[in-house]
This record gives sequence, structure tokens and C-alpha cells, in this order.
Amino acid sequence: MKRVSLLLLIVMFILPMASSAFAQDDPEDNPLRIGLMVDQSGALTVYGYELEYGFKLGLVYESGLDINEYETLEDALADVRIAGRPVEIFVRDNSGVPDTAASQARELIEVEGVEILVGAPSSGVTVALQQVAADYEVILFAAPGASPSITGDNFNLNTFRACRNSFQDAAALGILAEQVGPRWMILGADYEFGRASAGAFQMLLPSYGVEFVQDPLYGALDLTDFTPFLDEIVAAQPDAVLVIWAGAGTLPLFQQIEERGLRDLGIAIVGGTDSNDTSSVALSPDQVGQYGFIVYHYTLPDNDVNDWLVDAHINYVPHPETGEVDYPDLFTACSFATAQALTLGVEDATATALEDGATLIEGTLPEFMIPALEGLAFDSPKGTVFLRPSDHQALTPVYLIQINNTDNPEYAFYDLVGEVGVLDGAPPCLLAGDYAARCEGDAEFYEYVAEVLAEEGE
Repeated sequence: MKRVSLLLLIVMFILPMASSAFAQDDPEDNPLRIGLMVDQSGALTVYGYELEYGFKLGLVYESGLDINEYETLEDALADVRIAGRPVEIFVRDNSGVPDTAASQARELIEVEGVEILVGAPSSGVTVALQQVAADYEVILFAAPGASPSITGDNFNLNTFRACRNSFQDAAALGILAEQVGPRWMILGADYEFGRASAGAFQMLLPSYGVEFVQDPLYGALDLTDFTPFLDEIVAAQPDAVLVIWAGAGTLPLFQQIEERGLRDLGIAIVGGTDSNDTSSVALSPDQVGQYGFIVYHYTLPDNDVNDWLVDAHINYVPHPETGEVDYPDLFTACSFATAQALTLGVEDATATALEDGATLIEGTLPEFMIPALEGLAFDSPKGTVFLRPSDHQALTPVYLIQINNTDNPEYAFYDLVGEVGVLDGAPPCLLAGDYAARCEGDAEFYEYVAEVLAEEGE
């Protein structure tokens, strides 16, 4: 009797442990929880929308599901599996405030069990999220904030970026510099993206013959009256003004530039082309024929992945204000690519983790994710994207465009003039200190990239 009782006790003790172990290895019982850090109420709200829906579409695409079989995007997302695991997305609005985003991220990890962070539109917010990712040992996919410091001064091994940074923008601007004259000024937003981007431009553009006539002018991101800055620009009479602005303030800035008549004074306005709605108002008829660059526009890439994105976006993502047909926008493609990188990384990392005897949910730990993501190459809406192993920065093209109209109802404003390719526009590796030696392997990685592109005929 005692022997039987002892055996029963042993069985009773083992069974819960066994059930727990089986539960850990059952994909359906272990959803992959992702924290998606967006802006829904701040100056970069438009980019928050692009991040959210580009990312969600990317998850559906990389899962291999036929989205046309579903009534809504959310229905399709319910069937997405990554490494066999269902996906739960926790969307949080940080309003562009770094402290808010950091608090939200910590709560998501501690309370909701979030394993991976994605975001954000603001580079300043992204820098704050980097510290959270390091503190909690989770992976952060930086998107679409473009400050070079994210993969430079603030680099940590847990951060990956499948989007471009401002050095890639600078390479595009350098190609255009001969058209407008050498004397430039910078007008930038006074936050992480504006200042870091200005620094990238000041470092790179002189090699293309650009001379900056004075230090950059910086204004608050929520500024609405640009008169003092425009007065200073008119007084200096540069050949061109490089505008580094984003979000809600972009429209009043360009309206006041137009009202002040800077172009009539022979001062060119250069910079990246903004989101669809902003461009539809900010572009003026006298800009037809003008050259510029753009991170992405849905009419420019010619590949199957972009075709899928455009069709799915038109059919499943309504315009945030009108509810009518909407089109992929400035950061939709890089957010889509971020979801692709996340999916491919988790699947590869999980397979390795299980081979090593780890549990299913341990597959998202940095020790497995980092080697799975370093050097990753995949086909995105912009063509092949490469994640550079040294600093985890994406090599991705930027487009040179010419404005052909300003009133197309489908936002088809541009002709493709050329492309700054992944190698031509590769940003410098900015790692320093203990990480500096990582940059030494870039030359070998570029050889691999060149081989891949040659095989693709690019």
C-alpha cells in the first residue's frame, strides 16, 4: 500500500511537469506575441498607420496565405503562423514620446509576455526602445525611424533594421547635387531624426561638391510658423535648401515655402518626397519636371512582391480618414519588409533552438535570433534586402524620381529616373568602441551581396 501510494505521488508530480513540457512544445498553445509601437496621435501619425498596416500585410504575405480567400485583413492575420505559432499583435500608441513608448514596451513584456518589439515612426522613440530591448533581452526591429544613430552610436546587438537610414538618402541627394548648385542650407526638425540626418548629410554631401553656407536651422517638430527660418534663408540666398521634416508639420512648411516664393528667388527645395496625402497638397504645378528622391512609392518597383502588396493594400486597407481605396505609402514597404525579416528570423531561430534542445518559445531569444538575422537576404517590395551582419542595417535601394504631375487621384506623381542600388548607397558602418571591429567584415559581405545581385541579373 505504501509502495502504491509512493508511486501515485511520483506520477502525480511528474504529470503536471510533463503536461507543461508538452504545452511548451505545442505551437497552438504558444502564440507569438509582438509589440507594435506606433504613433496614432502625434506628429508622425501618418507613418504610424503605414507601419501598422504594412507590417500586418507583410506577415500575411510571408505566411504564404492567399489573402483573397479572406473577407478582412484581420481574418487573414488570425490564420498566420510563424514557426507553427499563432501570432498576437499588441498595438500601442506612443504619440511620439520616448518615455511613453519605453513604459509601454516594459509593460508589454512583463504583463503580456511580448517576445519581440517592432517600431517606431520616431527615431527618438526607437532609441528609447533600444534600451528596453537590451534590458529585457528581446529583439527590436527598428522601423521606420531613419536616424543613423540607431545602427551607429546607439547600436546594440538586439536591434535590427530592415528599413533605410539617412545615409542612403544622402547618397541619393549627392547624385542630384549637380543640378541645383553647390551652396546649400539645411532646415531640419529638432529631434533625433532631424539632427542625426543633418549630421549624415553634412558628412557625406561635401564629397559631391556641396558646400553648407551655415550651420543647420532647427525648429520644433510641431512648429506651424516658419517665418523666422524662411527670413534667414532668403537673406543667405543659398542655391538650395535641404528640408529634413516629417509628419504633420510638413504641410504648413511647404505651404509657407510656396507663399514666400523661395523657388521664384532661385532657391531650390531639395529632399525626400513625403507621404501620398502630404505630397498631394505640398507639390505645386511649378515643380513638374523637378528631380528628387523617394524612399518608396508604390508605382516604382517592378516585382511580384510589390504587386502583391499593392493589390492587397487596395483591397484590404482603407484610407484612414475617408475610408475609401488607399494605396501603399512612403513607409509601407519597409514595414512590410520588417514583418518578412521577423518571420524568416523566427522560423530559422526556432528550428535551431529545437535542434539544440531548447523549447519552442525560446526560439525568439537573442541567442538564436541574432545569428538567424545577421546576413539575412530576402525579396521585398523594393527588391532584395540584405541585413548587414556588422551593424544590422538593411541595404536597400532609394529611388530617383522626376515629378510629372501634381493632381493624380491615385497619387501617381512620379517617373522613375534611376535607383541608388543597395551597394551604391550602402551607408558607412558607424560602429565604435567595443563594436568597431565588427565593421571589418563588411567588404566580404559586399562581395556576397554582389554575387547575389549578379545571379538575379540586377
